[in-house]
Amino acid sequence: MSATPTHQASCFCGAVKMTLSGEPEAMAYCHCDSCRHWSASQVSAFTLWKPAALSIDGGAERIASFEQNPRSDHADVVSRRKWCSVCGGHLYTDHPTMGLVDVPSAVIDKFQFEPAFHVHYQESVQPIRDGLPKFRDLPKEAGGTGEQLAE
Repeated sequence: MSATPTHQASCFCGAVKMTLSGEPEAMAYCHCDSCRHWSASQVSAFTLWKPAALSIDGGAERIASFEQNPRSDHADVVSRRKWCSVCGGHLYTDHPTMGLVDVPSAVIDKFQFEPAFHVHYQESVQPIRDGLPKFRDLPKEAGGTGEQLAE
């Protein structure tokens, strides 16, 4: 019987330390305007985890938060973005409507990021030709249309 794998993660300055247990539910790239602005990059490399897989090991009092609801007609909070109040380094994003936590792959120490697809590719500003599926919005299992776009 093998032990459950764990992955260490932290903010840029190391004031907030986290552990992720197990393996992510999904790994992919997001091209939406919101994620691009949040990550200050052309594309966001994300990992999705069950909330119970994430534990804060230190610096919880330094975690700041911003709740985003991009549509005024949507009553639920779409995302709660978390960062370190010391360095501003990104930590994770709660997606309560999805029941998942998004941890940027870059904050996970020595993590082997293996993306399976792209989401919100209709908003792409950086086309990527890697042979992976490119969803217009989201896969059907995640509440999207499941429509795929060509590279």
